[in-house]
Amino acid sequence: MSNDLENLIMKQMPTAERPLLGLTVLMVEDSRFASEAMRLLCLRSGARIRRADNLKSAHKHLSVYRPSVVIVDLGLPDGSGAELIQDLAAATPRVGVIFGISGNDEGFEIAKAAGADGFFAKPIESLAKFQCAILKHLPPQAHPTGHCIMSQDQISPDPVALRDDLVHIADVLTTSAADDQVIDYVAQFLTGVARIAHDNPLEHAVATLAAHRASGLPFGSDVARIAGMVQDRLENRKVV
Repeated sequence: MSNDLENLIMKQMPTAERPLLGLTVLMVEDSRFASEAMRLLCLRSGARIRRADNLKSAHKHLSVYRPSVVIVDLGLPDGSGAELIQDLAAATPRVGVIFGISGNDEGFEIAKAAGADGFFAKPIESLAKFQCAILKHLPPQAHPTGHCIMSQDQISPDPVALRDDLVHIADVLTTSAADDQVIDYVAQFLTGVARIAHDNPLEHAVATLAAHRASGLPFGSDVARIAGMVQDRLENRKVV
């Protein structure tokens, strides 16, 4: 068990209602919508949360303190989250628990190959599933005593955070050259956002873009379609 976990357990014992009390979670995630969902999950579970929105910021956080749990999005604006997972898994002393997170179906294999202890597929909405996944990888001393009360509540992040993500992608599509790296970033970012928002048309449009990219087919019309869909959602009063 890491010294970080030992110290936290000594200071704050988890309870049945707040089974992750005493833990600090570092969320490495560029989506504000996904980060807001994780913030609510941690808050309801008793854990403290800090956020880094790219690899550079994550390394800065980790140079100052060592969290109990690190959850890393696999697609970040300045590189692959799998590289950070690999570094964390090989470090001595090692972070107590490392999770990968992604909206892409192949994310599980990528995260596990990099050395992650577990993986979250977006969207993460079940408080009980989130708590169980974390507790599974904690030592017995970090578990609450007695029967753990697993809430059946579902988490719904603030739609304002969704709007922030859509504004971000609209800016990327408007100001950045549509090279392969930018398009791949837009696709992975919007896949997670669409799944969390349960926006099936947007998710389908992004999947089509990704499929055309993978097959070497023209994808300019896919990018234009997605840009229009993002703009439509920003103009829709339901996304405020």
